[in-house]
Amino acid sequence: MVIIIIRTSILYFTVLFALRVMGKGELSKMDPFQMVILFMISELASLPIAEPDVSLIHGACAIITLMFLQILLSIVTLKSSSIKNVVNGTPSILIEKGSLNDKVMKQLRISVDDLSQQLRLKGYPSIADVDYAIMEINGDLTVIPVAQKQPLTPSDMKINTKSSYLPVVLIADGILYRDNLRHAGLSETSLKERLLKLGVPRYDQIFMAFTDEKRTLMVYSKNDRGRLLSAKGGDR
Repeated sequence: MVIIIIRTSILYFTVLFALRVMGKGELSKMDPFQMVILFMISELASLPIAEPDVSLIHGACAIITLMFLQILLSIVTLKSSSIKNVVNGTPSILIEKGSLNDKVMKQLRISVDDLSQQLRLKGYPSIADVDYAIMEINGDLTVIPVAQKQPLTPSDMKINTKSSYLPVVLIADGILYRDNLRHAGLSETSLKERLLKLGVPRYDQIFMAFTDEKRTLMVYSKNDRGRLLSAKGGDR
């Protein structure tokens, strides 16, 4: 039993190390090559755990080898677009200027019903509403509607707008995130003063506090069952 726990722990940290080294970008793409790598890593990690006769070192070495192959191929595909197209594939245009591309749909084995369903999920109930529909290499469908169906933007209506800020969590479950505090352009002293005005002098009394896109301070107290205490403007 102890041996299984030790082997599982070692393989867990080996897989975690491999995924961290591969990077967030590799995990977010999820194209066919990335999927194969993840499936192989999961299989290689499970074999030494389920089969005590399988060498732990061999399993760990195989996982690390896949990691380096993935990194190497990622570097090569960055340098060569032709190799990238062979490994990852290319996006496929299913609808072009409002017309269905029958040839591409047959190659991908996508029926009109399947395409219509995907368009409805994207918020376009009619194919006539779509100017372009592109099947990305990760299997997601990108939809560009016709001009009449595109939403209005402030620039279309010639309305001047101000830049917004990235919402930042300052306190979560009583813990202060100092890096986020600096990112929000606030000092701890000014934060404490504003919290004191709301009647929460201690961080451990706060369930969550964050600044929204307008740098408004939003505070939820633990003592008030998670109720929003107040919203104070973005003065510093």
